[in-house]
Amino acid sequence: MYEKFGQFIDGKWQQSSDKSTYEVINPANEEVIGHASKATPADVDKALKSAEKGLEVWKKTPPWQRSYIIRKIADKMREKQDVLAKWMTLEVGKPFAEAKGEVGGAADIFEWNAEETKRIYGQTVESRFADTRVHVYYQPIGVVAALTPWNFPLVLSSRKISTALAAGCSVIVKPDVITPGTVMELIDICRECGVPPGVVNLLSGDPPSIAQQLISSDIIKKISVTGSTRVGKLILKQAAEKVQRVTMELSGHAPFIVFDDANIEKATDMAIAAKFRNNGQVCISPNRFYIQEGKKEEFVNLFVEKTKKLKIGDGMDPTVQLGPLTTKKRLNEIEELVETTKKEGAKVLLGGKRPAGFNKGFYYEPTIFDNVKDDFTIMRVEPFGPLVPMLSFKSFDEIIERANNNDLGLSSYICTNSMEQAHRASELMETGTVAVNTPLVAIAEAPFGGIKQTGYGREGGSMAIKDYLNIKYTHLGIKG
Repeated sequence: MYEKFGQFIDGKWQQSSDKSTYEVINPANEEVIGHASKATPADVDKALKSAEKGLEVWKKTPPWQRSYIIRKIADKMREKQDVLAKWMTLEVGKPFAEAKGEVGGAADIFEWNAEETKRIYGQTVESRFADTRVHVYYQPIGVVAALTPWNFPLVLSSRKISTALAAGCSVIVKPDVITPGTVMELIDICRECGVPPGVVNLLSGDPPSIAQQLISSDIIKKISVTGSTRVGKLILKQAAEKVQRVTMELSGHAPFIVFDDANIEKATDMAIAAKFRNNGQVCISPNRFYIQEGKKEEFVNLFVEKTKKLKIGDGMDPTVQLGPLTTKKRLNEIEELVETTKKEGAKVLLGGKRPAGFNKGFYYEPTIFDNVKDDFTIMRVEPFGPLVPMLSFKSFDEIIERANNNDLGLSSYICTNSMEQAHRASELMETGTVAVNTPLVAIAEAPFGGIKQTGYGREGGSMAIKDYLNIKYTHLGIKG
């Protein structure tokens, strides 16, 4: 499946310099999907030089022309929705309908940034001197390294690529080895839609070695990375050597808070939609469930009842709602965390094992725990899977303190019918995003990102493009 692609450098698909490849596995059946190209250091050097040349072309391309091309990419993604979705289902394992939803969200991001490129506003400041003028304006930061993970390969690549293009930057994207085909298809759409050679480049292969070589280059001026906090810290240390601009969206450990005045039927639907999307392999997945004492039993019983109805299987089956975990490593880590949680004293209400009837594939049942305490491992370590610890709380002040007692601060969820509680809780949450009475967090028109050890910078919304621009101030004397 990967033969028509490879490394994308200087506007052309090509094999790696030594023609080496690696296997890509379908998590639903553990079969080899195909062999993807594996970049060498020589390929990385070629991509850097290509992006450097592409920058000179793209930053001089008028904003309205950039906008036209970016919008064409959004339209072409929608045309090829089924093609892109199939890649994601095969590589990630997520249900096909869910993958189609991701294509739609990714296309929206390109559409949003097609408009943003025409709205890079400067500023004129009133000068204190009669014969001078003060102008502030923005210029493209330069070549961008876009380091993307496997869980949402299309949306996360789209955020980085489209924002870089809107700002007038060239970009080198490095997809994860698990999901190269999804991102290759996106890059091919960029080519089809008229992005000039060198402006968008792709390097497929070993993520650490490619990232290290990119970051160590003087050509790279900006790094955008989505990944774990551990990886983010390593990249930040490398970037410090070159004082490169970095946007980081790292690990999350979202609290899900249900106050006793909430509609429990709607709250459970919201919880299931947010928790089991991509089988919990989501940085904004709710991982700590806090239910006010008076409603905990009702919420837990309803949540268990609804979760039992979710069908597990191959994502290509249209009746399936839960696909496999994406890798064998992820499955092993989930099994280990479940055993640790049980040893620490939790009670398993549902799941806790691999489902029966699957001889192949990295499947694991959605697992719900009770009798969980705040100091359990699962309350500190990001599960990144279908694990649901249930806890209770008494008062507003208590739950705000407990929910914020975590080093990570990406997202939080609140269910309440009180406007006062909704406003107060959302203002007090130490997270970059808050969802009140909705499972939706990441949308193209809003700034997405976290605080604390979840990183900094934003993707999406009108603020994101500023991270890809340098600010220049000119004090202009008007008399020669």
